[in-house]
Amino acid sequence: MDIAAGRHAQGSRLIAVVGPYQSGKTTLLEAILYRTGAITRQGKAADKSLAGDASPEARSHAMGVEVNAATVQYLGDSLTFIDCPGSIEFSEETRAVLPVCDAAIVVCDADPKKAPALQLILRQLDDAGVPRLIFLNKIDRAEAAPRDVLAWMQPASSRPLLLRQLPLWKNNVVSGFVDLALERAYVYRELAESQVVEMPVDIADLEKSERFVLLETLADHDDELMEQLLSDMEPPKDRVFADLSRDVAEGHVTPVLFGSAEHGNGIGRLLKTIRHDVRGIEATAARLGLKSSGAAVAQVLKTFHTAQGGKLSLARVLSGELADGANLYGGRGQEARVAGVQAYAGATLGKVAKAGAGQTVALGRLEGIATGETVSAMKGNTAQLVAHEAASGVYGFAISVADRKDEVKLTGAVARLVEEDPSLSLEHNHDTGEIVLWGQGEMHLRVAIEKLASKFGVHAQSRPRRIAYKETIRKPVQLRGRHKKQSGGHGQYGDVVVEISPLPRGEGFVFSDTITGGVVPKQYIPAVEAGIREWMASGPLGFPVVDFAVNLSDGSYHDVDSSEMAFKTAARIAMAEGMPQCQPVLLEPVLAVDIHCPNEATPRVNQIVTGHRGQLLGFDGRAGWTGWDTVKAMMPESEIASLIIELRSATAGVGTFSTRFDHMAELVGRAADQVVATAKAA
Repeated sequence: MDIAAGRHAQGSRLIAVVGPYQSGKTTLLEAILYRTGAITRQGKAADKSLAGDASPEARSHAMGVEVNAATVQYLGDSLTFIDCPGSIEFSEETRAVLPVCDAAIVVCDADPKKAPALQLILRQLDDAGVPRLIFLNKIDRAEAAPRDVLAWMQPASSRPLLLRQLPLWKNNVVSGFVDLALERAYVYRELAESQVVEMPVDIADLEKSERFVLLETLADHDDELMEQLLSDMEPPKDRVFADLSRDVAEGHVTPVLFGSAEHGNGIGRLLKTIRHDVRGIEATAARLGLKSSGAAVAQVLKTFHTAQGGKLSLARVLSGELADGANLYGGRGQEARVAGVQAYAGATLGKVAKAGAGQTVALGRLEGIATGETVSAMKGNTAQLVAHEAASGVYGFAISVADRKDEVKLTGAVARLVEEDPSLSLEHNHDTGEIVLWGQGEMHLRVAIEKLASKFGVHAQSRPRRIAYKETIRKPVQLRGRHKKQSGGHGQYGDVVVEISPLPRGEGFVFSDTITGGVVPKQYIPAVEAGIREWMASGPLGFPVVDFAVNLSDGSYHDVDSSEMAFKTAARIAMAEGMPQCQPVLLEPVLAVDIHCPNEATPRVNQIVTGHRGQLLGFDGRAGWTGWDTVKAMMPESEIASLIIELRSATAGVGTFSTRFDHMAELVGRAADQVVATAKAA
């Protein structure tokens, strides 16, 4: 009897499949679907025939761009797998999913360059408290021994990595493995279950040594097992498996298995390990702090908008039972009625009458319910179990449509995209008059634009966003502005004397008057201020004017021809003639930037900052992150537009940053001339 298969079923479980970009996650899911009979043919990434990543955007770019789910039946258990994108640009998809998963398979290959990406993923799992195991993929191409691979992987993990298998080699190719817990040897068969063989004599000593390491690690949390090892007693295998299951669930260890997803090698052992070591929904609900009253409670993992079915909410039922037509309540008091329950059979959705605790299903038309929300069938009793705040955008470009009458359609389509992916955001920039789409990187936004066209029929153009430059003055000036016009009947007459002076940076605009003797009647003074404010929207250099004061000191009026409009016009004339004499200067926004990167990349990041007119303020170790730094700097906003692209290139795809506005600074010389020339040519 296979001990790993001899345990009682734990019902429906949810497993996240995560890992660095191009580690083979979707291929692994394909192999699982094939091995469990959910599909009849195992597709390949090369010919774009994988059941996962079936969207046009995923296949076009040969990468995962959103989470994909599939459910398989295995030895009496229902296992749902969620394949998560590997690129950091789409990692927000993963953050909403992980907290409600029972465990995660971390797919990685033997490439030390991926250690920073692996650390990011393991950190996400740590933050969510999710048990995990590592599947070392592409073992058929590996040149290093698993123990050597663990040596560079261990610093990325906060938990001890526990080698579960040893490779069997034949003609310099991995042909099978030894399961250290079972003490059995297996040889691989292409796209089929591995075959048990006699333990090779030449690996027996190494097997005993590595098995002892495994048992020693487990004994760190089991005093009785430690006594057995000290007494040279062989522990019962059921105790070894019980310790493995407990230590994985409690986060004491991270087991490491290996195989080749493309060839279907190691899949059976992986599934049996999941079945044996991963606990079910009760443990996950307890981790989330769910106090069940028997009512249905579910967590929304992802929102989809489909052409035929409308809005679908991918959700996991945490307790109770959810039926079609049920009323659900969100934490903000909103109410939604379930318009259909769909469950996965393989990677295909089909209607079901209801779903029980542990199941992951798609719920129809939960209007007003967003990704990351907890919903309950009991009104007024919906505590939000997962705290999830979408990351701020680090890359943005302006978007528009050819016909202005389609702008409402564009805004509506982007709103649905943001509902699907909260790490996108739309900004109506009042300073530049642009609609700016923000996301997590260039590819992230490119995919968003493609989805606007493919899913919502909105063909948007994109362009670099404008920077909200402003201008100010250095020199005070006093001058008169007079507007006099006679055109038969009543004419127009307004006459003002204004004193224009600079203010300290950040003071904005101040208007005052020192009128005496009624030379400008009180009822016309507000019109003078209004005229100045209208003019200051575009100064001599073509940008909004800030940090200056205007005092109305003198003027004259006409009993018949003066009016508010005449004085407003006179004020504009005074500003237009006076401001060019005040030595106008361009101001650019400067941001405070915190850049997070692996410490080996810090020198390169410093070069990037200084190469973009940035001022380095220093760096320190990133709090709570082993081997990472946080570089602090001041950088002009115009230089940050492409920062994320260079940063990702310098950090193997894992660097990121956050910004906040700090101040406006003078921009002079050739750079200022180019900005002014570009604005005038637009």
